Amino acid sequence: MPAPTRAVSKSEFIAMMASLMALNALAIDIMLPALPAMGEALQIAHENERQFVLTSYLIGFGIAQLFFGPLTDRFGRRGPLLVGMGVYIVAAALAAIAPSFETLLILRFIQGMGAASTRVISQSVVRDRFEGRAMAEVMSLIFMVFMVIPVFAPTIGQLILFSGHWQMIFLFMAVLALVITLWAFFRMEETLKPENRRPLHARVIAEGFGLVFSNKSAIMYGLSAMFVMGGLFGFINTAQQIYVDIYGLGSYFPLAFAFVAALMSVSSFLNSRVVGALGMRRVAHAALIAFTVLAALLLALSASGHLPFLAFMCVFTLIMFMFGMVGSNTTTLAMEPLGKVAGTASSIFGFLQTVGGAALGALIGYIYDGSVVPVAAGFFCLGVIAIGCVLIAEDGKLFGVGKQYNR
Repeated sequence: MPAPTRAVSKSEFIAMMASLMALNALAIDIMLPALPAMGEALQIAHENERQFVLTSYLIGFGIAQLFFGPLTDRFGRRGPLLVGMGVYIVAAALAAIAPSFETLLILRFIQGMGAASTRVISQSVVRDRFEGRAMAEVMSLIFMVFMVIPVFAPTIGQLILFSGHWQMIFLFMAVLALVITLWAFFRMEETLKPENRRPLHARVIAEGFGLVFSNKSAIMYGLSAMFVMGGLFGFINTAQQIYVDIYGLGSYFPLAFAFVAALMSVSSFLNSRVVGALGMRRVAHAALIAFTVLAALLLALSASGHLPFLAFMCVFTLIMFMFGMVGSNTTTLAMEPLGKVAGTASSIFGFLQTVGGAALGALIGYIYDGSVVPVAAGFFCLGVIAIGCVLIAEDGKLFGVGKQYNR
């Protein structure tokens, strides 16, 4: 495949990686306003089953990452990415004409499988080019741009519903993915050096998996990120019901969703400014503890009776602000010691965070009872478990500095 005619600048690199990752957020968040219309059109019996449109995508997204990891470590970053993007585009276009709910779920699963390439490869490319605190800074900036999509995605979905049918949302996703694919085709450099490519043999793949799972620090940070992501997915699954059914925002609920996402973007930017001075561990550990304490507060308030909207938003936005610092740093800490198998490592952590997080989030969403309590309890319990994983990773010592790793 042709290489870019001129070098990609750092700013364009960050924007490109963020755009690739943002396709995943778009595929989830843009659907939220359309869930009631889809449920009615496809005759979904139970309103909580509408959440399967999100869950099926996430499961496909998570499982396929296990395959894209070894593929990208063997064939490089560009080829597998373009193949995955092609699958994403075709599945999204076909979903627009799905004749039944079951067919739609299958196509969403396939769309998620194609999107898995963007998650694995974007993180692998970042690890190819950066390491240590520089990697954490770049990942934070990518997360900052990436979080712009959740700010606007529900609003975009709502606007499409105002002007057309819910099927148009899938066509919008397909067209946008095509544009980003062309951008990557013409401008993305191959970052995996030929001497670092790993054969696609069962023994070599098993060796790569062994390197990941035998690294206690890496796998524990990966699991910590999985549990925190489970809480986030639990909220996303129930966001439309919380904002509309509990607080009566109606078609204005995307504005509340956007406000929270905007603060998460600000948090990621702030993280990129402070992580170089304070270090990934100090920032990640402090943010994770604050995340869990605030979740305990939200649980106590919601369990005591009806929680006013203003009180809910104040506490919840602080929780999500902390999540913005937890996400990029724990991911970086998991990837940091595994530069030699970056593709495989990214696929394993992506699988854990997506499939594990989606399963936990689906459980939280399915026990939704018309109150904020299940979501608040999910945040708190999963936050406590995530802290336990970090303690295991760090041998019981928080706020350390860590050590340097070679590429």
